[in-house]
Amino acid sequence: MKHRLQSLGISLKVLFLSLFLIVMVFPLYWITITSLKPSDEIFSIPLQYWPAHITFDNFINIFNISNFHIYIMNSLIVSLTASLVVLMIAVLSAYVLARYHFKGNKQIMYAFFLTQMIPAFIGFAPLYIMMSHFGLLNKLYSLMIVYTAGLIPFCTIMLRGFFQRIPSSLEEAAMIDGCSRLSALIRVILPVMLPGIAATFIFAFVQNWNELFLSIMFIDQESSKTIPVAINGFITKFNIDWGPMSAGAVLSVIPTIIIFAFCQKMIVGGLTQGAEKG
Repeated sequence: MKHRLQSLGISLKVLFLSLFLIVMVFPLYWITITSLKPSDEIFSIPLQYWPAHITFDNFINIFNISNFHIYIMNSLIVSLTASLVVLMIAVLSAYVLARYHFKGNKQIMYAFFLTQMIPAFIGFAPLYIMMSHFGLLNKLYSLMIVYTAGLIPFCTIMLRGFFQRIPSSLEEAAMIDGCSRLSALIRVILPVMLPGIAATFIFAFVQNWNELFLSIMFIDQESSKTIPVAINGFITKFNIDWGPMSAGAVLSVIPTIIIFAFCQKMIVGGLTQGAEKG
């Protein structure tokens, strides 16, 4: 009887996970086949769950009718730059909060947590006024600055958990051997927590890559648009150009899929380590 209950439990888990996987993957599948359909098949009745005539015209058109290669480059520049700056600042701030016990340590962490509870749209108007005042509208620098400032608190919280897991005796031994505290951090601690650093960097990169609202608010110039803004441009007042928009969405997903494919073990290891408290 016990064996049957265990088998039933495993079967239910497999069924639930399979349904969950279908629900998660189906939108990606649908947007992919939509990008491969001619325009007359996209809204055909009955719905076609596989293109009758596969075409790559939508992918070709987004490069012919728009500067999509520029949008990709802009997104890469903004996402990589902001993520690297966030990582450098968050590593140092998380190390200080994890290793030093000073007055206000807990209050700083509470403030970081509090920033994650405030709706982001509250700061849109002040940010726009600020960027306009400093002449940063329609410049990629504006996105880099805002993305960096917005992600530092959460990334610091993530990395603090990794530092707390690593015993301080490692850097103390390195300092006895002649290393400075900064040298011990770089040579001893950071290599140990590489999975956590990779997980934090990828989290920041994905957030920056997919961000839309601030990009729309700050960027209106064609040469400075990022991929989310470009894809949103296919939605007009009277029409949605589903074919090119789907092709752009598929292309925008490819970099994150590649990153997760090559760094899967490091991401899982990093998230697991960060969940443990040392």
